[in-house]
Amino acid sequence: MKTYKAVQVTEPGKLQLVELPIREPERGQVRVRIKACGVCHSDAATVEGQFPGLTLPRVPGHEVVGQIDALGSGVQGWALGQRVGVGFLGGSCGYCEFCRNGDLVNCRNQEYTGIHSDGGYAEMMIAKASGLMSIPNSLSSADAAPLLCAGLTTFNALRNTSAKAGDLVAVLGIGGLGHLGVQYARHMGFEVAAIARGTGTAELAKKLGAHHYIDSAATDPAAALQALGGAKVILITASGGKTVAATFKGLRPGGVSIDVGVGPEPIEVTSQDLIFGERKVAGSLTGNPATGDATLRFSALTGVSAMIETVPLQEAAAAYAKMMAGKARFRMVLVMNNGASEGASRQS
Repeated sequence: MKTYKAVQVTEPGKLQLVELPIREPERGQVRVRIKACGVCHSDAATVEGQFPGLTLPRVPGHEVVGQIDALGSGVQGWALGQRVGVGFLGGSCGYCEFCRNGDLVNCRNQEYTGIHSDGGYAEMMIAKASGLMSIPNSLSSADAAPLLCAGLTTFNALRNTSAKAGDLVAVLGIGGLGHLGVQYARHMGFEVAAIARGTGTAELAKKLGAHHYIDSAATDPAAALQALGGAKVILITASGGKTVAATFKGLRPGGVSIDVGVGPEPIEVTSQDLIFGERKVAGSLTGNPATGDATLRFSALTGVSAMIETVPLQEAAAAYAKMMAGKARFRMVLVMNNGASEGASRQS
């Protein structure tokens, strides 16, 4: 083989199936033969040409699972044939001030997978070894893929709060991120309140582990949270500043609203609501590779899983369109021919 199949963005909004030449990994890199890749809303930054400085053509995709089939020089701790994951963060540099202080997520020289380098809508990719995550044997590649972004993002945000077992934690939005957030919150020992519009997801939220369901279309979600004693943490998985403001008063004193849903709408909360009760608003991007490993192990141990629909690589454009239209329930995953045997053990 001298080439591999990939779906790349040739111009904003256009995904095209192409053949690309197989490359050898450079120093500190590995080549990954891809088995599965999740389709994430953040892929729009590449597909729609929205990311500043993006150069096309580019292969999107940052929820990548595959096997190492070539090692570049200087790579240690990883082996040929090992199953690995590649997330949104392409790999830290190890020498900038943030890396030297242990903050790998905010590395000044961090590259984003599928934006600065080709991602996982392909049969192969080149990845920095410093960004790799280890996939547990008990997780299929298709099941593991969404956990590398949607899972890592929600797990990391909840894991790093001051909430303790038994505290009330609310998850706003029961979608691609929220349906995982509810599961993680329940298995971390929190009292879980799920918040969404309408009653259509109430039964699902309870099935995922929510103790309470709050219909934000029928009641004031902040008042409903206060009636439960006030939330220590509100995980905002739905984009939009108004969603943050609508629930902010539902925090107990010292509580925090953590936004993981990216959108252009500004977040508006009053200084009075911030100061009286010492409430906080925070953002959380994702986690470092070690936290990614923990996310995957925790998911395997507890049975936390994404609801997925798998499609072959050739249907990447249709899968992306379905995700962007909000019709996925809840994560689309591309499965390559060299990973088809691992299919979809938890399709829903």
